[in-house]
Parts: sequence; C-alpha cells; structure tokens
Amino acid sequence: MRDTSETVSVSERIRSDIERQILSGGLKPDDRIPLERELMEIYDCSRMTVNRAVSELASRGLVVRRKRAGSFVAHPPSDSTILDIPDIRLDLERKGYAYGYQLLHRSVRAAKGAEEAALAGRGARLIELRGVHRADGQPFGFERRLVNLAAVPEVEGEDFSTMPPGTWLLGHVPWSQAEHRIFAVAADPAIAAHLDIAEGVPCLMLERRTWLNGMPVTHVWQTFPGDRHSFIGELTRRQA
Repeated sequence: MRDTSETVSVSERIRSDIERQILSGGLKPDDRIPLERELMEIYDCSRMTVNRAVSELASRGLVVRRKRAGSFVAHPPSDSTILDIPDIRLDLERKGYAYGYQLLHRSVRAAKGAEEAALAGRGARLIELRGVHRADGQPFGFERRLVNLAAVPEVEGEDFSTMPPGTWLLGHVPWSQAEHRIFAVAADPAIAAHLDIAEGVPCLMLERRTWLNGMPVTHVWQTFPGDRHSFIGELTRRQA
C-alpha cells in the first residue's frame, strides 16, 4: 500500500508537469494528453493518483475529458462584451490567435416567413451567409447571418470567401440600435459537425439584430461551445 503523502505528491507532480506543458504551448488546444495507463507507467503510480491529477486539471479548465477518447487540452475561454458589437476577428487576433473564416453558404434571395419579413419585408431581397470562425485552425463559433439588401445594397458585391461578414459590416455600415439575446442550446447534428463537438453538447447562442435609423440591417445567430465562451457586461451605477 502506498503512503498517502507520497501519492498526493506524485499527483501534484503530474498535474504540474502537464500544466507547464499547456501554459508553455508545448501542448496546444485539442492535443490529447497521455492516457491514464501511459501516465501510470511514466510516473510509476496508481490509476487513482493519475485520476486525481487529471481531475484537478479539468477543474482548472485546462483539459476537457471526452468519454472513451481521453483527455484533451481545452481551448482558452474567450470573453465578449454584450454591451457593444464585438469584431470576432479583431478580438481573437488581440488575444494572439491566428484567425480564419470559412464560408459555408452564400445566397441572395427573397425574404420568406415572418422572421425574415421582419428584417427585410415580405418578398424583399436579402443575403444569407453561413460560416465558421476559427482560432489557430480550430472551430471557434458557427454563424448564420441575414442582411437586408435595402439597407446595405453594396454587400451584394462581397463574396466573403475570407472576410467575415461581421468585420465587413462594422467597417462599412453604422448602426444606431442593437438588440442582443443570449440563451443555451444543445448542438444539433449540423452545428456539432461544424464545431467539431459531439451532438447535444451545451452551447451558448448569441442572437443579435441591428438597425440604422429605424431600418433593419442584419439578424445574426452565433453559436459557441459552452466551455469556450462567456459574455461579460459592465455597468456603472449612477449616483443619486
């Protein structure tokens, strides 16, 4: 039977060694850390000792455990303010990530249904865009966006093969009013495939609508894996 103090010490050493590799960049997001049996051999310890170390890494948000697959380095959480309209590309680049955008769908068509009619008017023309934002080559968020062509006619000339539509709109179209709605969703099969996560994984969805002097401009839905994203709002209380 192993001495308890020795077990705790080995567990801490395993955690510290793996944490150091993650923070130094030796292990990158989505890299798999050694399997439990491999760590048992490397450190000559019990499964319980290894499990304690990996559990601590998971509680600190450094690794994510995936059933029957092992433990993987987690993506650092990204924070976005809900009191402004952030540029995802700019935010990620400021945090040191290599940003990429993958356009999945682009179409120009007539608005249909009540939801789209509220944006552009029934039968009016709009552009629909779907794409994936990437950080260091890994999926960061899935986006579906509708843009009212009556409000932004020049957007029809953009192909968005590399430029994310949010970045383009923030640089070309002023907005005077915005509405945010944030809610939890379970990843459906399509979104799970785009974000490289399991179907049913909890996600955060941000739904946003913007207007310019009363004219609807865009309606967007952005979906992020729940363990990789949070939204922050800062308020200052007005003194009496």
